[in-house]
Amino acid sequence: MASQLVTIKVLERLKARYGNLYTEQNVAISGIHTHAGPGGYLQYVVYIVTSLGFVRQSFDALVDGIEQSIVQAHENLQPGSIFVNKGELLDAGVNRSPSAYLNNPASERSKYKYNVDKEMTLLKFVDDQWGPVGSFNWFATHGTSMSRTNSLISGDNKGAAARFMEDWFEQNSAKSDELGTDEIPRRVSSIISSIHNNHHELLELASSFQSSPGKPATRVSSAARRVRSALRQADKPGFVSAFCQTNCGDVSPNVLGAFCIDTGVPCDFNHSTCGGKNELCYGRGPGYPDEFESTRIIGERQFNKAVDLFNTASEQLKGKVDYRHSYVDFSQLEVTIPKGGGSEVVKTCPAAMGFAFAAGTTDGPGAFDFKQGDDKGNPFWRLVRNLLKTPDKKQVECHSPKPILLDTGEMKQPYDWAPSILPVQILRIGQLVILSVPGEFTTMSGRRLRDAVKTMLTSSGSGEFGSNTHVVIAGLTNTYSQYITTFEEYQIQRYEGASTLYGPHTLSAYIQEFQKLASALIKGQAVEPGPQPPDLLKKQISFLTPVVMDSTPAGVNFGDVSSDVPANSTFKRGSAVTVVFWSACPRNDLMTEGTFALVEILQGKDTWVPTYDDDDFCLRFKWSRPSKLSPRSQATIEWTIPPSASLGVYRIRHFGAAKRLMGSIQHFTGTSSAFVVA
Repeated sequence: MASQLVTIKVLERLKARYGNLYTEQNVAISGIHTHAGPGGYLQYVVYIVTSLGFVRQSFDALVDGIEQSIVQAHENLQPGSIFVNKGELLDAGVNRSPSAYLNNPASERSKYKYNVDKEMTLLKFVDDQWGPVGSFNWFATHGTSMSRTNSLISGDNKGAAARFMEDWFEQNSAKSDELGTDEIPRRVSSIISSIHNNHHELLELASSFQSSPGKPATRVSSAARRVRSALRQADKPGFVSAFCQTNCGDVSPNVLGAFCIDTGVPCDFNHSTCGGKNELCYGRGPGYPDEFESTRIIGERQFNKAVDLFNTASEQLKGKVDYRHSYVDFSQLEVTIPKGGGSEVVKTCPAAMGFAFAAGTTDGPGAFDFKQGDDKGNPFWRLVRNLLKTPDKKQVECHSPKPILLDTGEMKQPYDWAPSILPVQILRIGQLVILSVPGEFTTMSGRRLRDAVKTMLTSSGSGEFGSNTHVVIAGLTNTYSQYITTFEEYQIQRYEGASTLYGPHTLSAYIQEFQKLASALIKGQAVEPGPQPPDLLKKQISFLTPVVMDSTPAGVNFGDVSSDVPANSTFKRGSAVTVVFWSACPRNDLMTEGTFALVEILQGKDTWVPTYDDDDFCLRFKWSRPSKLSPRSQATIEWTIPPSASLGVYRIRHFGAAKRLMGSIQHFTGTSSAFVVA
């Protein structure tokens, strides 16, 4: 998710570089919401507990990367056009809290065919000189195809989809002689086959390349750099694909449903429990029980729909580029809501999380005796809560019927536990309007917000917005404040309701504030900037221990192979190749713009060409220590040979950095023996 602190620091960098060109008004930083990313980069206590506090290395990598992305975009600014397209994707998301959704009015539910949004909205960016150069799309499904048992860094299904689409485009654009997409690997294979007449010659060639001892290396050698641009024309812009997040709050990619892992029967409908316990209730993805396969399938389904919309996009965005932004204190905001034939004024509350928050979801159950749908709480956990902060009567009544587990909005030690000041932002590109929201809207709350803004825009009488106005929600943008349910869903107190921080009227507050921005957009008026959020960087605390040192067994170098491919081995497409290297902690160098793992193919008799790296879905880099206190570690590199892989001789390489006892960093490389893909 986005981080308030990351946003603040990126904007500071942009101001130093460009003055007032890029500001909080027109910069939106969104997260695709993978649950398998590095943590420790948010500034509020409750969001960095699991990473043992603030992790400066993660934070710096994100700030640096986002800044460089914007710098590259700025320096490559070219004339072009943007096209928009929409379509339904039916099999990539289900509602994980259907009992809460059913509490919405029947008259409202009857307007929609599904209990989650199935529509994908896609933008196609076309350079006047080069043609298509990128696409963004918004589609609602959680990044939880990878379960919480996974310890590998992954972009989850949206990260996979983005990589699939970028590879698809690069492969298509590489066919200078109008080859079909499937023809490229076949043509490459035939060239290799003509060089190496038969399988025996390939084996002979492979056997001449045995694993080499680990050796020192420069920080990131040219061989260690990412290989994804190998097919790209040197003077042509690289294709950028973004699979953005929208109102995914109650949407799970585990489309087979939620089942008890002990009995195999469906979980309890209202509470997502098994025998009264939440720990055994898990959602199943389409590749069950293989979560890597589920990630690939859900990613591929989004990719396929995006390609379809990309290829058929014909509606061009025309008109103004405009934006409005305001900071709003959501802790005690007055909100006017309809009541009877008139209206009444209600208030939001200082942030607090309910008991059902600790129950987790079917995408990742909690522990102990919490359960979703709990509007009562229990005495033991109230006692534990009171050791931290006892909510007063006013706060309890404000959040009702949510029983408060953590009164985060009123917890200030050692610094703020939750945000109170949030950014709301509208971006306009012609007839497309993007609503930047700092949290996870559920399906119905997102529909209400979109409809409220679209109604205001199209009924304004200004003539600028017609029936072709497209309104999308960019979720998890600029900062993070958990969930936003409807008032009716809030009453049920599922996980999403318990995680709606500012009380039952949170959604109404958002609708009110976005209507103000929309009104200002229509009238061309400025809006009040609002109170600035805090910069808590200097208050951050970390309990993550640093890397002390790395070592290897006597007589072994960093990068030496511990477990090699079998001698004279041959593999087929679809099979897995595994090599284990003596390694060092990856935190010593994140290999930014580089890679920890590389697959190379032999061309000719002595030229190795990079073909896959650790950003490819088919290649996994796993690091482990034999024990937590050991300075020794190993890197396991697993390559599942893709169906499109060229036939030939391959090897696997590992790049790393080791920390000496005195603190200096030594970079190293390691290389497996060669093997044949036949």
